[in-house]
Amino acid sequence: MENTDRVGVGIIGCGNISSAYLKAAPNFPILNIRAVADLNPDTAAKQAEAFGTQARSVEALLASDDIEVIINLTIPQAHVEVGIAALEADKHVYSEKPLAVTFADGQKLVAKGEETGLRVGCAPDTFLGGSHQTCRNLVDAGGMGRIVGGSACFMCPGHERWHPNPAFYYAKGGGPMLDMGPYYVTDLVNLLGPVARVSGMGSMLRKTREITSEPLKGQSMDVDVPTHVAGLLEFVSGAIVQITMSFDVAGHRHTPIEIYGTDASLLVPDPNHFGGKIERMAKGGEWEEIAFDMPYHDGNFRSLGVADMAHAIRSGRPHRASGALALHALEVMEAIGIAGETGQRIDITTRPERPAALKTDIADGAIA
Repeated sequence: MENTDRVGVGIIGCGNISSAYLKAAPNFPILNIRAVADLNPDTAAKQAEAFGTQARSVEALLASDDIEVIINLTIPQAHVEVGIAALEADKHVYSEKPLAVTFADGQKLVAKGEETGLRVGCAPDTFLGGSHQTCRNLVDAGGMGRIVGGSACFMCPGHERWHPNPAFYYAKGGGPMLDMGPYYVTDLVNLLGPVARVSGMGSMLRKTREITSEPLKGQSMDVDVPTHVAGLLEFVSGAIVQITMSFDVAGHRHTPIEIYGTDASLLVPDPNHFGGKIERMAKGGEWEEIAFDMPYHDGNFRSLGVADMAHAIRSGRPHRASGALALHALEVMEAIGIAGETGQRIDITTRPERPAALKTDIADGAIA
């Protein structure tokens, strides 16, 4: 029987996304958020007060005996440095996406986890949401026939419309593919298994962009990455999926993810969220909404992957939002960029295990 003693958790990085984790963590009794830390002590103190926990320095948090898992919510460029520091401090680490800004750096982090015998986990965990697990069940049941292909699409005018400090989205390691691509690639791997090879193209139409959000409204920022990226993913299964990620588009009418089978097609909800409407059309039929009763579809559960990892630590089973899965997604996304630069198809070297389907409510620990 699983040991369900609570797992002590510390958060490093108290920026925008930290509130989502701190709000969601109480949904999972296995998690005990004991402290937060940030390079800016005032930022950490503010979040600690808002969510009823302690603020510690980064150094003190890493040295704390009451912390087993570090949630790494720093900017992407710091993910590997902080993650390795956590592993060297004998802590399991769960990172925000992407795992790293380069595949080579992501390999270092995963290798460090293997060397230390500690867990490496990584967002996104939205593929564990009720709607996405329902879609997974529909694919696994075989009613769609052979999966032929699909499409994945995120397009918007850019994050400078809303983010208070958006420059890192346009620096090396940013861009729409590394920022939003993890949601889509990870969910596709959840649905279809690993990717075998990719091709792609990208464009950067502006060298600078104007920030339109407060408090930096009117300031200019440099653009160092492609801001419109189109790729083609060939899965080990033989399915072929088109993917488009853009910060340059005023609007569009594509659905987030579509999966096409020989016997049916499936409209998958936005993988940036845990829930959403599912529609299926059988060959010769009409589009029908799919009713489902799976957990984690009716809110923002951005601690679900951490909770699954915590239960996995206690029971000894694999965790679902794994470093291996995130490294595969990172290799796929980086390879699309390389394909765009070279005009070649790029073979993908990693082959992670497809994450186990989520059969029940994770909070009770009774996970198949």
